[in-house]
Amino acid sequence: MSSTMHSGRINSSLRKFLANEASGGLVLMAVALLAIITANSALADSYFHILHVYVGPLSLQHWINDALMAVFFLMVGLEIKREMLDGQLSTWSRRVLPGAAALGGMVFPALFYLLLNRDNPAAIQGWAIPTATDIAFALGVLSLFGSRVPTSLKIFLAALAIIDDLGAVIVIALFYTADLNLMALAGAAIVWGNLFIFNKMKVKVLWPYLVLGAVLWVLVFASGVHATLAGVMLALTIPLKLTPGTPEATPDESPLHRLEHSLHKPVAFLIVPIFGFANAGVSLSGVSLGVFSEPLTMGVAGGLVVGKLVGVLGVVTLLVKLGLAQLPAQASWGQVAGTALLCGIGFTMSLFIGLLAFDDPAVQDHVKIGILMGSLVSGLAGSAVLMLSSRRKTEASLSAAS
Repeated sequence: MSSTMHSGRINSSLRKFLANEASGGLVLMAVALLAIITANSALADSYFHILHVYVGPLSLQHWINDALMAVFFLMVGLEIKREMLDGQLSTWSRRVLPGAAALGGMVFPALFYLLLNRDNPAAIQGWAIPTATDIAFALGVLSLFGSRVPTSLKIFLAALAIIDDLGAVIVIALFYTADLNLMALAGAAIVWGNLFIFNKMKVKVLWPYLVLGAVLWVLVFASGVHATLAGVMLALTIPLKLTPGTPEATPDESPLHRLEHSLHKPVAFLIVPIFGFANAGVSLSGVSLGVFSEPLTMGVAGGLVVGKLVGVLGVVTLLVKLGLAQLPAQASWGQVAGTALLCGIGFTMSLFIGLLAFDDPAVQDHVKIGILMGSLVSGLAGSAVLMLSSRRKTEASLSAAS
């Protein structure tokens, strides 16, 4: 009975997660379109000016990208921890297929980008831009197919994107960190140590974690490590279980579940759309057609479309053919291929890495064009493949039944 109830809680939590991410993805699509329209309208000057207005020590855009996005990364960290300890990634057998697919979906886009930009040393630092998958966008598109796509495929995509987010966090920490302030870094380590003490003491109230989390953000910001990583660091210390010997934690009792539940809608429907609106706007005035064929732009776009497809689908094919994994239940190869294409929608995290990789606004615009172009092609191509494969699967089922 307890096992059944526990499984039910996980499935219920996952359904809520998928629903929030899918709906948030649809909102993000609308916001991204609005940002592009605004950046190319009579409001363009006001749009770009407001983003650079200083509020205290930081510009509005920096508050969005460094502070608000730290909450997004807190959410990402909570999702990763929950799935690893108590969800769809809690066993190695469940991690193999999405984990290997996520790795392939990071390596091949990076190789594609590096191949196209091998003769441009200044562009090399953007290699990680096409490695990211936007979970909200991808699930938002997949959700449009409803019951025509098996739930197992949505779980596979969610798990792959969560592992992809973990990879992106590691990449940012290792490759996009500025000069370090060792004193601030030491202070951050002390605060993080205290957060772990709270964890070991099974402190169930959230406010001590959040207060120290705010201090941690300030110290990480001052240290030279990107401030958003403070969100992930905080997430790792939030307890998922209660004291050993007590009844199993329910979502209402677990601090991690409570915090994750309270953050889902604000992150999906407020924070990520604000980030998208602030960063997706790119002015196309004066942009020639040659921009679309530049190695940097094509490296980003091609990495998302071709690199993700080859990496994700290639690894899945290899593992299944070797008998090391099975396709998601009730999913066809065509549906897996369509899902692999959707992994090329790299909006939020790709934009974020692009802003870290390049300081030049003109180069950032080329990166944004590449991300938008690659994400659009991936979304449309993935949708077309999913529509065709789902139709064929339905027709085959009807034919077999008759």
